[in-house]
Amino acid sequence: MPLPQLADIVTTLDLTETGDDTFVADQIDNADHHIIGGHIAAQALMAASRTTTGRLPHSVHAYLLRAGDARYPVQMRVSRLRDGGTLSTRQVTAHQGGEILLEALASFSAPVDSAEYQRSMPDVPDPDSLPAVGEQLRGYADEFGGFWVRPQAIERRYVDAPPRLAMDLPSPPERTRMWWRPAESVPDDPVRNACLLTYVSGTTMLETAVTMRRTSQLAAFSALIDHAVWFQRPADLSDWVLSDQVSPSGIHGRGLASATMYNRAGQLVCTATQELYFGRDRSR
Repeated sequence: MPLPQLADIVTTLDLTETGDDTFVADQIDNADHHIIGGHIAAQALMAASRTTTGRLPHSVHAYLLRAGDARYPVQMRVSRLRDGGTLSTRQVTAHQGGEILLEALASFSAPVDSAEYQRSMPDVPDPDSLPAVGEQLRGYADEFGGFWVRPQAIERRYVDAPPRLAMDLPSPPERTRMWWRPAESVPDDPVRNACLLTYVSGTTMLETAVTMRRTSQLAAFSALIDHAVWFQRPADLSDWVLSDQVSPSGIHGRGLASATMYNRAGQLVCTATQELYFGRDRSR
């Protein structure tokens, strides 16, 4: 089955309104028919955004309860929990076939003038000086039907070894830093921007956890349990974004991962954290 293209992801963020604060979200099917956690989390943020005006997302916290079936759409219900002077809070429940797949809280903020500070961006090579991931993994082109070298919706340039290369290193790198950008142009819309950041962070942080486990995302079962993103500013998705990813803990079949993302100018774009479930080690 072909990998999702950027147009598929962008199109499925355009939810269909079916009533007061209720929406239908089409999914992107895959070989396992499991709904991708980062994708449905991005759709939940979009659903919440459709019920707010004049305020932009500053955070989303999602719990993924069931995998769902990507062959069928998902219904989303938004509850308006609060609209204050500066902040608005929404709860999103995603369900399919009578079962709840996701519960999320999203918060939105009006602009506020205040002092600003941030952690500095790591000193890393410029993305234009790094090889494309297809070149790095050319030696593994025969694995998994050529997955490693197939064009993807998100273009990547790795500073540290990607998971498949890291498997062959004496010890795994402690961080997975990579530059990324959409493979095609996307609309310059701050809400869609936040949703795409949710999607990308939800799908790429897996890599740092599997690297620490000395495996790859295709060689081990994994499921996203929860995912949280804080949005500092919209990213310029016409240019490269640096994601500095680390997995500080792996215990009881769970892997914790976090990422900080910066634009090319060194400004902090978003901060994300997630926990993944890898299940029992079936080799024992």
